[in-house]
Amino acid sequence: MTFTPKGRTGLARIVAAVGYSRDGFVAAFKGEAAFRQLVALHVVLVPLAFFCPVSRGERALMVAVCLLSLIVELFNSAIEAVVDRISMERHPLSKNAKDMGSAAQSIALAMVAAVWALILLG
Repeated sequence: MTFTPKGRTGLARIVAAVGYSRDGFVAAFKGEAAFRQLVALHVVLVPLAFFCPVSRGERALMVAVCLLSLIVELFNSAIEAVVDRISMERHPLSKNAKDMGSAAQSIALAMVAAVWALILLG
């Protein structure tokens, strides 16, 4: 992974940003089992949303909450990586940071379940 100097503009900046995003996605997929599990779940749920007899808005919401849970997991993984980079030593603040990231993901997954249940069960 390489970082580019500040000051890029226009298309060069967009191309670099896409590369960084790809690198982050690959790192999460290779290094985080929880992210792989979520991707597997959403590879099933997102297409399933298109076969459900729901309105376009409901379908969009069903897909959006799935994508949101992936975003939350990426943030959670980033927090864990930064904490581990700083020190592998046990510290109450490090534990809090990791636990809060996990709590955020729990809420995101509960939101996926709630939205899907409310829409499908009416």
